[in-house]
Amino acid sequence: MPEAWKTAGGGPVTLDQLPKVALELIKAGKGLVIWLFYGEMGSGKTTLIRHVVNAMGVVGPVASPTFSMVNVYGKSEANPIYHFDLYRLKNEMEALDFGFDEYLTSGNRCLIEWPEKVNGLLPAEVFEVKLLHRDTASREIYYRRHE
Repeated sequence: MPEAWKTAGGGPVTLDQLPKVALELIKAGKGLVIWLFYGEMGSGKTTLIRHVVNAMGVVGPVASPTFSMVNVYGKSEANPIYHFDLYRLKNEMEALDFGFDEYLTSGNRCLIEWPEKVNGLLPAEVFEVKLLHRDTASREIYYRRHE
């Protein structure tokens, strides 16, 4: 059963508040490796993921894997972080074709944009993050755990 949605950052969040929100999300999502990021195009999913990955200690560029479907980040190959952008997927079979299910069962953190494209492939235990476009300068960010 999922817990109720909680508000990250205490209300509408601006770009300069994202480092603090990223730390809040890391604490709230502790122990869950599959993170799902929901939000319309341009809501800031990739920007928020960049701050989360940086707060996890990854140094270097973090960009949307729109065309490659997945980017791999990490200090070492032993503990990679997988970042997916599934916007271009036509169906779940395409996800299986590039090995999406193997990433999910790897035990490594998977940060997934557009997870609604693969609902039937997702495990029950996930951490959900929802971004709502408030205005040009702020977003509302919500999160909840499914365990």
